Amino acid sequence: MAREFLVPKKIINGEGALAKAAPAFARCGSKALIVTDAVMKELGNLQMLTEALDASGVQYSVYDEVNAEPTDTVVHKGVRRFASDECNFLIALGGGSPMDAMKAIALMNGYEGKISDFMGKRFTRPACPMVAIPTTAGTGSEATQFTIITDTAAQVKMLIASESLIPDVAVIDPAFTKSAPHGVTATTGLDALCHAIESYTSRKAQALSEVFSLSAAKLILENLGKCCETPDDLSARSAMSLAALQAGIGFNNASVTIIHGMSRPIGAMFHVPHGLSNALLMEACLRFALTGAPGRFAAVARYCGIASDANDNAAAESLIERIHALLIELQIPTMSELGIERGAYCSVLEKMADDALASGSPQNTWRQPSKQDIIELYKEIYR
Repeated sequence: MAREFLVPKKIINGEGALAKAAPAFARCGSKALIVTDAVMKELGNLQMLTEALDASGVQYSVYDEVNAEPTDTVVHKGVRRFASDECNFLIALGGGSPMDAMKAIALMNGYEGKISDFMGKRFTRPACPMVAIPTTAGTGSEATQFTIITDTAAQVKMLIASESLIPDVAVIDPAFTKSAPHGVTATTGLDALCHAIESYTSRKAQALSEVFSLSAAKLILENLGKCCETPDDLSARSAMSLAALQAGIGFNNASVTIIHGMSRPIGAMFHVPHGLSNALLMEACLRFALTGAPGRFAAVARYCGIASDANDNAAAESLIERIHALLIELQIPTMSELGIERGAYCSVLEKMADDALASGSPQNTWRQPSKQDIIELYKEIYR
């Protein structure tokens, strides 16, 4: 069956990518709204970007009110800023949240309705030009057609998808990731690993996406620990930035599966950062999924050099064991350690299971989960 394969129009990757991107900024427009958060200013990352824009003769305005999990309120305010400051293109600087917010602002520019109008629908509404500059190696949002925005009234993380949401320019400069603290490096890296493994083991995987997914998984398993242990290791940082991009391309074309489907409701209900909620779910969900496609999981293990066993089940189990060890190495906290109270958690299991299934992601898993399966997995991960 013929399949589309979607990537950004231009990718500028590697050390010095920001400086090299200056001409691309100028081609996008004359004035940018920089969508970011206050931390980027504190770390000096915003100054790095504005100096590059000054050098290219591009004007800019700064919208730095993006929260950790962007909401419809943040998006609508950004749309008003874009119009009032007379901007004609957007630049996202930061992790997945600024990139998600930027995409939603681009989508809503000139639209009179609400962002929730687009949830669960395929649409062709054009967006204004976008540049994505990730400062973490994780979400891969710089290469995807997806944005995740919280509907504050419904307490639901909305997955919105359209080809028009793929950024025009992705600037992948590993220098930005050096400022990320251990916890952010660990959880965003695990988010990328989820993208890589889920996209390879998805029902929607295709020949081209598999190449990116496998390469990303190998790079992450070889370099994530190094980045956390030695934050200034620019070689490891470069490998992780490339891996996050590759994983983003992989899942942009093959989608994700049960981990992401179950992760979004945890984030919406308990305000757990996306990468961390994925990490909490990762081992249990992959153990559930591998029985539906042991050969796919075994292929990941073999490609990454984790297993040489000819038996698919044994090789797949080696991958799960490696991930278990990685989660311990990276010191991922439990739900109770995060302050999530068991009673409050159990009281919303039904809603979270319904929301997970409504996202459509769990249905991409080869072993199809029922609502009860998802509830049991939610119970299993509470510690």
